[in-house]
Amino acid sequence: KSSNKIANVQTDLDSIDLVPKQYKNYVPFGDFEDIVSIVSSKKFFPVFVTGQSGNGKTMSIEQACAKAKRKFICISMTPETDEGDLLGNYVLIDGNMEWRDGPVTTAARQGAVLCIDEIDYGAQNLSCLQRVLEGKPFMLKKKGELIVPAEGFTIFATANTKGKGSDDGRYMFTNVLNEAFLERFLNTYEQKWPPVRIEKKIIEKELQSVGREDSDFADKLVMWADTIRKTFDDGGCDEVISTRRLVHIVNTFGIHNDKMKAISLCLNRFDDDTKASFLDLYTKIDSGVNLDETPAPTPPQNIVDEEQPF
Repeated sequence: KSSNKIANVQTDLDSIDLVPKQYKNYVPFGDFEDIVSIVSSKKFFPVFVTGQSGNGKTMSIEQACAKAKRKFICISMTPETDEGDLLGNYVLIDGNMEWRDGPVTTAARQGAVLCIDEIDYGAQNLSCLQRVLEGKPFMLKKKGELIVPAEGFTIFATANTKGKGSDDGRYMFTNVLNEAFLERFLNTYEQKWPPVRIEKKIIEKELQSVGREDSDFADKLVMWADTIRKTFDDGGCDEVISTRRLVHIVNTFGIHNDKMKAISLCLNRFDDDTKASFLDLYTKIDSGVNLDETPAPTPPQNIVDEEQPF
């Protein structure tokens, strides 16, 4: 007698090793040890991590899982992300309808740590996750299957806001998240920029990786970024230099071996006034360079931010 049961499509998440590799240049800071404790406990303990873009939120969760040897699945939210993308959907394969689990369902089945990246950038209706965020069995409505999360399953959500939207326009199109949804996260961690001494260590390691070991350059870059951030906090400028942006500068320096060219190219994403003021500030911090050596401003280029630390 043939079975009418819908077959499950196997995805890469079912066949590859989901334990992330330790990144050799990662330097723990902030609430990293707390995150390690959470993922090591194998308890369901949903956590919301908020902070400025490029300050290491997602990396800290991934590297905590690497340290604890826990399976890690990360999904980036977009305005088009819907229930099917998260929980699963039917797909047509060779003329047959088959079921494909979404990353949330896969993480629950495997007892993995799920990271929902940029959760405030996703679709406004995230109610399909409310039952999931309680750690209880949840129903795949389209399939009629009850998913009982395996031991170890838990959820981290990262965002640049606290789910209240962005009033200053820096994080456009972020959504105001439902209060009942936010209440399901046990803790909220406010990720800050790395302390100066930690960030210098990060940049020194990245410089070594690109064959440009230069402790003095690392010191100047971090001092420059820290000054800009303090000015931003005081309302003196509208942009900041993130840890990720410093790493971009290091990688560009690794290719061109020209400090001011590397900084200039990585500042092209800002408007001309901001770029000019940031470059001028750097020359005041690093007396070994001057603006005359800086390439003339060019229109912003399509520099793609590849997956980099932070």
